[in-house]
Amino acid sequence: MKKFTYFLLLITTFSYGQTWQSVPNLPTNTNGTRFDDVFFLNDNLGWAVNGYFAKGYKTTDGGLNWTEQVSQADLGGSFYFRNIEFLDANIGFIGTINNSFFKTTDGGNTWARVDNANILPSYPQAICGIDAVQGTSTVYACGAYFSPAYIIKSTDSGLTWTNTDMSAYANTLVEVKFVDENLGYAAGSSSLGANVLKTTDGGLTWTEIYNSNIPGEYIWKLQFVENNPNVIYGSLYATGSNPGKLIKSFDAGTNWTVLDAPETSVQAVGFISQTRGWMGGHNTGFYETTNGGNTWTNLNIGGNLNRIIFSNTGVGFASGSTIYKFTNESLGTENIDKKREDLKISLKNNPVKHNLEFSIDYTIPDKMVIELYDTNGKYIKLLTRESIYNTGIKNYSFNVSDLSAGSYLLTFHSNTGRSSKKFIKS
Repeated sequence: MKKFTYFLLLITTFSYGQTWQSVPNLPTNTNGTRFDDVFFLNDNLGWAVNGYFAKGYKTTDGGLNWTEQVSQADLGGSFYFRNIEFLDANIGFIGTINNSFFKTTDGGNTWARVDNANILPSYPQAICGIDAVQGTSTVYACGAYFSPAYIIKSTDSGLTWTNTDMSAYANTLVEVKFVDENLGYAAGSSSLGANVLKTTDGGLTWTEIYNSNIPGEYIWKLQFVENNPNVIYGSLYATGSNPGKLIKSFDAGTNWTVLDAPETSVQAVGFISQTRGWMGGHNTGFYETTNGGNTWTNLNIGGNLNRIIFSNTGVGFASGSTIYKFTNESLGTENIDKKREDLKISLKNNPVKHNLEFSIDYTIPDKMVIELYDTNGKYIKLLTRESIYNTGIKNYSFNVSDLSAGSYLLTFHSNTGRSSKKFIKS
């Protein structure tokens, strides 16, 4: 399987019924700090870094269990871990904002600072973005969000690096993302505003392909969608009272569509298709869109988001106050079959002509999300999202006159489990 990347082969049924959940066995930061980054090579093997606490973790079972592999105490200094990326199962890198760049050759068990002499002509002040080109020995990294702007590149799996001054194109760089060894993008800000740069020759030359023309804004993250390098999404981190933005291009950056994001300080962006995706930032958890970013719904899940990634099987991970997983499995400690027995749902009419009516017998206080899908697993709409404070039977009625005749699925996701009911629209 490919690395856990922003190239995604979308299979709609994989996203059916999946939700964002905190992974077990990792701390949740409660002091306004966060896990700055998460990276997966496949659905099981991944790593994450906790920024302020400068700790790195590894999982081999898809995020169910994590092992702490490195901390700043192990490295003999005080660091902020900004990002993590692996070229393969053994060779990986941690970027910091403290004049230090670390490398492992044993899967993260031991780490060593990249020597100053191995990055020429000068050592980077900070690494804010890393991208390893899978199947090659080429790695790119960039910095810094607080300036100056530079890109470092290695073509020998991180043994030696060249540092390229990018001040002619940008004041700051936060993100770097490559399709292959030659075609890539970098993002950050110029004196004019948030900008995106593109290269087709491995970083020898660059062209600005987007600028917001509002000084002080950043492009914080970039993502390729649906295994198609022509489809690019980006998060624009705004300033002051300006709204954050979602930028997207369907022609490799020649033309861009710009839409309002759900908050000013939006940073994380992750789309599983050209219509369904999520954003979040310093002040929020997950906001979801099902129409390509035209409107957003607050899921009231997660917090302080910085990175969202997907695999080619539709499993997702995100970094924020902790690490979150987009999955249809239960990440709780109780048996999922037992929890499903607690959710008692009764359809009152089936087939349905105008109003879909049903009841749920809540045995404990809960949080409920009820959504509508077609029988192929394609998401249609959210019916309700609510907190349940009282036990007992609650009745529901939703007008579904706008649906075409046919079969549909109601999905119910709560703290006590996940269930589906099929109904027929007449």
